[in-house]
Amino acid sequence: MADPKYRQIADDLSGQITSGELARGVRLPPETDLLARYAASRTTIRDAIKLLIAAGLVETRPGQGTFVTAPPEPFVTVLGPPTGEAGDYTRQPREAWGQRSSAPRVEILVAHGQIAEALRLAEGAANMVSREQEHYIDGLPWSRQVSFYPWSLVERGAIRLIEAGDIEEGIPAYLQATLGITWAASGDTLVVRPPDGREVGLFGLPPDGRVAVIDLSRTAYDPAGEPIYLTVTTYRADRNIFRRSWGSVPD
Repeated sequence: MADPKYRQIADDLSGQITSGELARGVRLPPETDLLARYAASRTTIRDAIKLLIAAGLVETRPGQGTFVTAPPEPFVTVLGPPTGEAGDYTRQPREAWGQRSSAPRVEILVAHGQIAEALRLAEGAANMVSREQEHYIDGLPWSRQVSFYPWSLVERGAIRLIEAGDIEEGIPAYLQATLGITWAASGDTLVVRPPDGREVGLFGLPPDGRVAVIDLSRTAYDPAGEPIYLTVTTYRADRNIFRRSWGSVPD
């Protein structure tokens, strides 16, 4: 019995990718072209593309189309003290990347679980502020970052934390200027895990979970040891390398 047509189409496109006829990194022909080429329905073409995505041969980029996957060129992140939005890390080589970030999405939430524990907030009883952004490098999703702040900072006068806009001088500098809070220490935790549905869509990951994501959680503290914020930054594992150095290490 012959394979279903969508599988035949997927096999044909897979062969073109393997042979190099469809080179790594190029965009697949538009759906209308594939409809005509294979005399197939839109559903059949989309089912074939889903097979290629599941095989890791192509990936979809929102608003751009479907592309043959290229070998990942990892971004290097040098872990250091916060410099911008909470949890911002020193990035290298900054000058070589075209960077862009989404506007912060701000929510007022009730603290639960590990977030409440990290910020020393009463479970389910204390409000907090979350600020979420996606970061892109050369048009590719690089990370999703969510920062959590105790509501007490807003009550003390840090009103810009609840405004949906960038704090250009960086939140550590803003908190110091507004409340006299200074960053004194931070603790980082790295966790590797399967992506959730939202991360599969954002990073263009295969839905079977074979490409993991990395959560880098950073809790910052003032000189008295009180937590200032918790930031959780999520990265696509196969496109990121993390480095941390102490002392004078050559480039």
